[in-house]
Amino acid sequence: MQFDFLKPALLAFLHKGLSIRQFRQLAILDFLRGAAVGKEMPRQQAERVRALSLLTADAVLDRLGSHEQGLTEQEADNQRERFGPNEVVQEQPLSWQAHLWLCYRNPFNVLLTLLAVISYLTEDATATLVIGAMVVISTLLRFVQEKRSNGAADRLKEMVSNTATVLRRESDATVPADTQRRFDMPPRPHDARKTEIAIKQLVPGDIVVLSAGDMIPADLRVLAAKDLFVSQAALTGESLPVEKFATQHDPSVTHPLALENLCFMGANVVSGTATAVIVATGNHTYFGALAERVTAQDRTPTQFQAGVNKVSWVLIRFMLVMAPLVLLINGFTKGDWLEAALFALSIAVGLTPEMLPMIVTSTLAKGAVVLSRKQVIVKRLDAIQNFGAMDILCTDKTGTLTQDRIVLERHTDAFGTVEDGVLEMAYLNSYHQTGLKNLLDVAVLEHVELNKTLDIAGNYRKVDEIPFDFARRRMSVVVSEHDEHHLLICKGALEEVLAVCTHVRHGASVQPLSAGLLAQIRTITAGLNQEGLRVVAVATRELPPVRHSYGVGDEAELVLVGYIAFLDPPKETTAPALRALHAHGVEVKVLTGDNELVTLKVCKEVGLPVKGLLLGSDTEAMDDARLAAAAETTTVFAKLSPVQKERLVRVLRDRGHVVGFLGDGINDAPALRAADIGISVDSAVDIAKEAADIILLEKSLMVLEAGVIEGRRTFANMLKYIKMTASSNFGNVFSVLVASAFLPFLPMLPMHLLVQNLLYDISQIAIPFDHVDPESLTRPQRWNPDELGRFMVFFGPISSIFDIATYGLMFFVFHANSAAHQTLFQSGWFIEGLLSQTLVVHMIRTRKLPFIQSRAAWPLLAMGLTIASIGIFLPMGPLAHYFKLQALPWSYFPWLAAILLAYMALTQGMKGFYARRYGWQ
Repeated sequence: MQFDFLKPALLAFLHKGLSIRQFRQLAILDFLRGAAVGKEMPRQQAERVRALSLLTADAVLDRLGSHEQGLTEQEADNQRERFGPNEVVQEQPLSWQAHLWLCYRNPFNVLLTLLAVISYLTEDATATLVIGAMVVISTLLRFVQEKRSNGAADRLKEMVSNTATVLRRESDATVPADTQRRFDMPPRPHDARKTEIAIKQLVPGDIVVLSAGDMIPADLRVLAAKDLFVSQAALTGESLPVEKFATQHDPSVTHPLALENLCFMGANVVSGTATAVIVATGNHTYFGALAERVTAQDRTPTQFQAGVNKVSWVLIRFMLVMAPLVLLINGFTKGDWLEAALFALSIAVGLTPEMLPMIVTSTLAKGAVVLSRKQVIVKRLDAIQNFGAMDILCTDKTGTLTQDRIVLERHTDAFGTVEDGVLEMAYLNSYHQTGLKNLLDVAVLEHVELNKTLDIAGNYRKVDEIPFDFARRRMSVVVSEHDEHHLLICKGALEEVLAVCTHVRHGASVQPLSAGLLAQIRTITAGLNQEGLRVVAVATRELPPVRHSYGVGDEAELVLVGYIAFLDPPKETTAPALRALHAHGVEVKVLTGDNELVTLKVCKEVGLPVKGLLLGSDTEAMDDARLAAAAETTTVFAKLSPVQKERLVRVLRDRGHVVGFLGDGINDAPALRAADIGISVDSAVDIAKEAADIILLEKSLMVLEAGVIEGRRTFANMLKYIKMTASSNFGNVFSVLVASAFLPFLPMLPMHLLVQNLLYDISQIAIPFDHVDPESLTRPQRWNPDELGRFMVFFGPISSIFDIATYGLMFFVFHANSAAHQTLFQSGWFIEGLLSQTLVVHMIRTRKLPFIQSRAAWPLLAMGLTIASIGIFLPMGPLAHYFKLQALPWSYFPWLAAILLAYMALTQGMKGFYARRYGWQ
């Protein structure tokens, strides 16, 4: 079968730095756009899904062996044993054999293997052994480190795993045979219990309870729904949510995604509530069937990985030019083409940063573990670099700048007089709503005064509910008292509630809502806002008890009865955290759906300077270019919709900023996906946690500031290795070219180069544990491959100067100037080359004076000292003849010390010149 439908997604996968989740979504979307009906999944599966949509709810449950009160624990265990976990195959970890092969399979190891084969064919057993050891050590180091890293990452991700609400029966005996199935009513206590379980534990037949903010955890058949709107953008690309029902109205529909009573894994609930039964899990879902056809298993390169890959390929291309050049020079000047070929291949290996994947992985893993100790869980290791590169943080107000502990401060009528009747109406609304309960509802229900003085919930029966959505910004419940009348109670944002009010209650009378009263109401509520209180309006409407189903259209001709006002005090840690973020080059912008007066009051209290204010309505009047320019100089954005938040994040990114977004609600999910780094909290709704790259176990900007610093530290250590390796390798090539052109013998044997390269690479393993200078953490750090090329040109040739000085020392002072004395020459350069490479680690790791002003961490110091000792021991000890080396006269070492000190002095001087001209990253 041809996979042309995957080409656009694969291009994005390779070049745009999308996440693996976005890659799969693009692949599916492109497939759906180009495929005929039924080809997206096996036809048998498509027909089964359609058949389930046409059955009654009872028939669906019978076919799945389920019950209206859900499965028992034993039934769920049996189903799980039969169908396996609810996971898609691409998300499962590789087997150890596949992982080991992946660790081996890179251009660097292939070159080493080729060189080992050539050495074996030429009966050079020592070279074969050394090269083979390089391959084995490099592969095993990466395998072990990645295994540990992946295990640590998995354990961290398990701490924030998403869950679903399911019904569980205690036993079969609790289900009466004549029980009428009513999915639109909550389960009776003796019938079933609601429980939260991990999404991967779900099985076919589980009854799932859905509300706004939930992910669709598997393929579901809807049994009952109330104003259920589902976003299928991840599957179809449709920007608008679609409504789902308990029945399929048009039986002629055949496309699975068009079926009205089916929801598919990968979608999420925008508003409303529903009860549904799982019909398929894991690879048997619609999403899983498509994912199985995408054979690519590699993770998508992030911006940093793309930069690392770019550097690797620059070095490989450099190698492909220089290795043949070395071959030709040595072949023509020495006459031994086989030896010249082996030497050229050794040079090629020396130029390849074969430890780079392992260094990057171990550094990221260490960063993730350190962050976990600071209450920051990294879902995707590569996100750490974006954390350090972030220069703008967009955050909501509630729970971030404030304590996330909202208290009900005041309840008044429309004219500001304390009124218990308003509190009663708000209580009934919050008590009976089954959708997404926010902090305002919790504050109402937990109000101490209300719990002591009111006992009205038992007098009312819930009739229906009109769930909240972010377009209306209000929600309503309909209750009945002794079935005498129906009372619609609406609660929501002031302007949105006023839009559907025609009257206002004043004492015992009801007055028409005139323009004068509207102005008076807005003055009263503005005063509450200026006190830092968030105002929620409450309105009612009496209806005859003739219906049992109500909709948005019934939110009309309401009577405004008053307000409930909430206080969310600022956190004590917010002000110092904002100062710390500012000091580290991160600008904080507040993006909130709340009132601008409340937001400005909070910003003033926490000491956040407000350079400008824009409302959601203001942003709608601007095109992207104007909005981007305005966003640069604006601090507070208030009364925003989810789409407006997403757009602001996107235009800031288009201006070249690395943007982080901190949010925890369903309205934050689009912005979380649009940001360079999405940040959420463990208490967030499922769709927000799924969209985020970083999860905070504590919703605090202080925690976030610690994460930013650790991200920069991690990035800085990775950059050290890349700079060291690139500049050192670049200098070695010049040294080899000079030596090859003028010496009557090879400056080093292939085996010497390989051993030197192996020892140097081992010394770099400790880099992830190194310290980072404080000044390197004060500003965002971005990947800049072009800067690396300049760095190579400035610092690489310095080592060549002292390599050439070593040539002169061995050639003229110690008279190693003929083939008969080449072993002495090679031993001298072997030690100098290895020690200078090891020393450059400490020179380049800091802008300061090494060992004095900035000292490396003890693991890096210990590793460097160990490798230097081994490098000296090999020629000077009893193993010298095995490596075709020989002991050097003791008079060599004072010369060596002088060369190394001069090398340090010149490198330090170049650092000062380079930093003054180009800066020091």
